[in-house]
Amino acid sequence: MNKFEKQSARQNNLPPEIWEKLISRKSNLYSRDDDIRNPFMRDYTRILHSLAYRRLKHKTQVFFNAGGNDHICTRIEHVAHVESVANSIARNLGLNEDLTQAIAMGHDLGHAPFGHEGEEILRELTMEHLGMNFWHEQNGLYFVDKVELLSDNENQKQNLNLTYAVRDGIISHCGEKDQSVIRPRKELFDLKDFSSPGEFEACTWEGCVVKISDTIAYLGRDIEDAITLEYLSEEQIDMLSHMARIRDEKAINTTVIMHNMIIDLCENSSPEEGLKMSDEMAEQMRTIKDFNRKYIYGNSRLVPFRKYAKLILNELYGALKAHCENRLHGNTAKSRYKFMNEFDDWVMLYTEGSSYPNEKIYGDMTSEKKYIRACIDYISGMTDAYAER
Repeated sequence: MNKFEKQSARQNNLPPEIWEKLISRKSNLYSRDDDIRNPFMRDYTRILHSLAYRRLKHKTQVFFNAGGNDHICTRIEHVAHVESVANSIARNLGLNEDLTQAIAMGHDLGHAPFGHEGEEILRELTMEHLGMNFWHEQNGLYFVDKVELLSDNENQKQNLNLTYAVRDGIISHCGEKDQSVIRPRKELFDLKDFSSPGEFEACTWEGCVVKISDTIAYLGRDIEDAITLEYLSEEQIDMLSHMARIRDEKAINTTVIMHNMIIDLCENSSPEEGLKMSDEMAEQMRTIKDFNRKYIYGNSRLVPFRKYAKLILNELYGALKAHCENRLHGNTAKSRYKFMNEFDDWVMLYTEGSSYPNEKIYGDMTSEKKYIRACIDYISGMTDAYAER
């Protein structure tokens, strides 16, 4: 038996009331008599078939890819890396691989276009116009709960309606804070209680594994992309080589960095000690994080990209808001802009006039807060390419 097996989110290892909470949904999914999937496998495939997941292939991870370099990581590739890392760790520790994969697959569905730059711009807009914070983990939960739709077996558009355990893993995956040990929280509270990124840990070991896998996955790949795009000087690469050769490898790339961290984590983690790395490897992770913040994410070459993203997203918001106000003043004629008509069609899915059974989050779209929220929701779901067009 693997060391975490008794701790994993498996029905036979948990009190019935805890298991029922973890697999609970806001409402029942349609059922098939011959379905071979468990609840977490169903979540995985529901995310896989969603439009929000498909759009990740055209969303920036770190480096804006206007030049079309096929070898630069996009958001969907990052998600695949996280799923790979998390599944390797979960299998080694004896955790629930289906739950781990579902959380990993859905963890970044709430990311804005243009990566973290787009997230910061939408945070500014949301604070200014709605008096609310915007952060991608919370937006991910909001999208899977209320925005993202999937056709059922009768072709009716329904909300994704994921299990509590997967939704919890999505909102709690923030790995920006440096932590020496990660353990799941004990309380299964309403996920609306999250008010900031990383405020609470996931309630399952599987969610905690995805959180640390997210960090392992992006550190190595961001370095590799920065080297490919020549963001780093020879001196900076030498600095990186010195700090990263903890196990005397000659290469500094995604493979080496990921492998070393995965092995070290599996060797040092236990139900009693929590998910943790050796002191030496934890220090290496902190050092590489600091390096990436200073020389990659803080690189002056990203400044024009920030300005470009801000121009596009602010202009889109202004145009959509003006369009909504124009509609409220009685102008219901079809717009000469295809983009505005696509927005109108999308909004209709979430208003009281829609015949679909999904949640009608915008009501009758007559209040200012409702249509501002619709504008920000629409922008946050865009790909970079669609926003540019």
